[in-house]
Amino acid sequence: MPGEGETISVLLVDDHTLFRSGVRSLLQRNPRFNVVGEAADGVDGVKRALQLKPDVVLLDLNMPGMSGIETLQLMLQDRPGAAVLMLTVSEEAEDLAAALQAGARGYLLKNIDADYLTRAVERAAAGESVLAESLAGKLFAHVQRGGAARAPAAVSELDKLTPREREILACLARGESNKVIARALDLAESTVKIHVQNILKKLGLSSRVQAAVFAVEHGLQSGQERRN
Repeated sequence: MPGEGETISVLLVDDHTLFRSGVRSLLQRNPRFNVVGEAADGVDGVKRALQLKPDVVLLDLNMPGMSGIETLQLMLQDRPGAAVLMLTVSEEAEDLAAALQAGARGYLLKNIDADYLTRAVERAAAGESVLAESLAGKLFAHVQRGGAARAPAAVSELDKLTPREREILACLARGESNKVIARALDLAESTVKIHVQNILKKLGLSSRVQAAVFAVEHGLQSGQERRN
């Protein structure tokens, strides 16, 4: 994870040459970013990710041959916890959920503006999860539709958490940042960060977005667990 002010290395994986060229030009206008490589398909993308070890990978979802999800899974086998952001045209809730469940650090749409993209890459490199704002509602609706069948299993999972951790998990479900959570619960921001790390470890999750999905799926966004 690069420190503040350090260069962020980025790998682009997309089958459209013109799009890759545009993203490369956009990022390299900012001295904070260094596009260290490109790949036109998933197989080459996995190889380059292993070789170059970029701080952030921008990965297309729909590519010929190996899909973006398959590519993501192979990348994370070699480098668990790698910061991979899906950058796609798909707004389908199923694609979004599949990517996050597979371990993507975030999910962005190709129609986002340049500033949003650069901020997203910076946040991903810093260990945060990012999600296109327009997709949050679709994600929550999707997991809520499928959550009832998995609710009983959640009880044992949630029992792993302390009351404070459950409280913070509910805040994550509402999309609150560490700073907002700290202010609301009268905690130090560093303490919130430690709680979030513990939540992810206990639940076997790899990102804040996955934690938010888990929480919404089990009725925690209102601060109340779903009971049968």
